Amino acid sequence: MIAFAKIMHILAATLWVGGMFFAYVALRPAASATLEPSQRLPLWGKTLAKFFTWVWVAIIMLPVTGFWMVFNLFPDMLSIGLHVHIMTLLGILMILVFLAVFFVPYIQLRLALMDEDYKKAAKHLNWIRIGVLINLILGLITMAIGSGGRYLF
Repeated sequence: MIAFAKIMHILAATLWVGGMFFAYVALRPAASATLEPSQRLPLWGKTLAKFFTWVWVAIIMLPVTGFWMVFNLFPDMLSIGLHVHIMTLLGILMILVFLAVFFVPYIQLRLALMDEDYKKAAKHLNWIRIGVLINLILGLITMAIGSGGRYLF
């Protein structure tokens, strides 16, 4: 069961962070270079709708599997390494950033797209971009700490 929890934990983190990396590094520049706002913004709306479904799965899966592993491998939170505490803190920060992005600019983006108000949609997409960048950086740091483990601290 520990192996299954660890696999699910790593897959959830990889999907979330990898999705943000793809969106920020590949899709964003390509869409900006080739599509007009009337095409690009609806593309982002549909892309984010699909991606955010998987992020919801990840933000449930990561704490569940992470805490399950901690409490099934160790007697208490004091027994784990500093790297696990840092991963937990960064993971909580990432979840909070995602919730802020989802419930404010993303919902506003969807409403603006329904009204075909591309100027407002672009403004909200920019806030989403900032949130994704913050979470991408936090996610890469978290994955580095997780893979480096006790060797880092």
